[in-house]
Amino acid sequence: MGLKSWRAARRRRKEEALERPRYGWIWKPLLALLGLYLLVSVALGIWWSQPPAAFDVEQATLERRGEAAYAPGARGTVSVATLAQSVATLLEKPGGYLRNDVAPPGVWLDNMPSWELGVLEESRRLALALPQMAGGDSAALVEAREALLGDDRDWLYPSTEQRLEEAVAALDRKLAALDDPEAGFPPGAGLGSWLASVAEGLDDLALRLAASVGGHEALTELAVDTESLPPPTPWYRVDNIFFEARGSGWALAQLLEGVQRDQADVLDEAGVRGEWERLLAELEMTQRRLWSPVVLNGSGFGVFANHSLVMALHMNRARDLAASLAERLAEPPAALAAPAEITETQPGEALLEDSVEPSEPVEPPVEAVERLEEEVVEPPPEALAAPEA
Repeated sequence: MGLKSWRAARRRRKEEALERPRYGWIWKPLLALLGLYLLVSVALGIWWSQPPAAFDVEQATLERRGEAAYAPGARGTVSVATLAQSVATLLEKPGGYLRNDVAPPGVWLDNMPSWELGVLEESRRLALALPQMAGGDSAALVEAREALLGDDRDWLYPSTEQRLEEAVAALDRKLAALDDPEAGFPPGAGLGSWLASVAEGLDDLALRLAASVGGHEALTELAVDTESLPPPTPWYRVDNIFFEARGSGWALAQLLEGVQRDQADVLDEAGVRGEWERLLAELEMTQRRLWSPVVLNGSGFGVFANHSLVMALHMNRARDLAASLAERLAEPPAALAAPAEITETQPGEALLEDSVEPSEPVEPPVEAVERLEEEVVEPPPEALAAPEA
C-alpha cells in the first residue's frame, strides 16, 4: 500500500514539474512550430505539384536571343532555344527541381519528380540528336549533352541543378552561334533518327502504362501484345508512371513545335505537315486536366475511370505517328538537299550557252515540223480576192 502511494506521489510531482512555467515555455512552442511547419509543407507540396503551363516557342526564342532577335536567325535557332527553355523550366517552375530533394516537402512528393523525369528524358533525346541535325558536333553541344546525361538525383556537388544550368548555358552559346546565317542546320538532317528514338520512348511508356491495367481484356483495343508487357506495376507506382508520361508529352509537344518552326519547308516538301499536326494534337490530349485527386484504374464502364488505360491509348497513337514520320523523313527531301550547288553553277552555264553560237543549225523535231505544216494558213480563193480598182 505504501509503495503504491509513493508511486502516485512521484507521478504527481512530475506532472507538477512539467506544468511549471520554466518547462511550459519549451515544449508548447515546439509543438506549435512543428504543427506550423507541417501545415506549410503540405501547402507548398500542393503548390509545387502543379505542372507549369506550356510556353510559346517563338516568344521564348526571342527572349533567349536578346538583342540578336532583331535579325533573322539561321535554321535550328528555334529548336535549340526550345530545348534550352524546356530545361530551364525544370529550374524556374514553383519549387525548382524536386527530383533530388532530401528534405520535406520535396522528399514527400512523387508526382512532380516523375513529371520532371519525363521532361528530362525527352530533352536528352533531342540533345543526343542535335549533332546530327546540326550537321556536325560542337563544343557547346557536347557540353549540353554530357550535362543532361548526368544522374538526375544528385544533390551533392555537382548537383543536378548545377548540371542543368550548365546545359542551358551551353545551349545559349550554340544559340548565339546560330546568329550567323551560314551556321544553320542542313534541311531535314537527323529528323528521322530523332523521331525513331522518340517512338521507342513512347512505346516503352505505353507498355509500362498498360502493365498497370487490371485485366488484359482492356488491352485488346490498344493492340498490345500481353506477352511483351513488363511485370505488373505496383499500386503505389501507378501514378508515377502516369505523371512521367504527362511530362514526356508536355516536353515533346514543345520540342516538336520548335522543330516544326525550323523545318517547315522540309515538312511541306515531304508532305507530312498534316501527320506532324496530328502528332502534336495527340500529345496535347495527354495534358488534359485530371479532375480526380488521385490516379484511378477503374474497369469497363464502371464508376471510376482508368487513367492509365487512357494515357496508354494516347501514347500508342503518338508512337505510331512518330514511327511513320521517322520512316518518311529518314532522308532529307532531294529538292532541298542541294539548292546551293545549282545556284552556283547555273549562272555561269547560262552565260556560256548565250555566248557560244552553235556551229551547225539545229533541226526541229519531225513532230514539230508536221505541226507547223498543219498550222500554215492556205491562201484565200480567187473569188474572195480583193476587187480590182
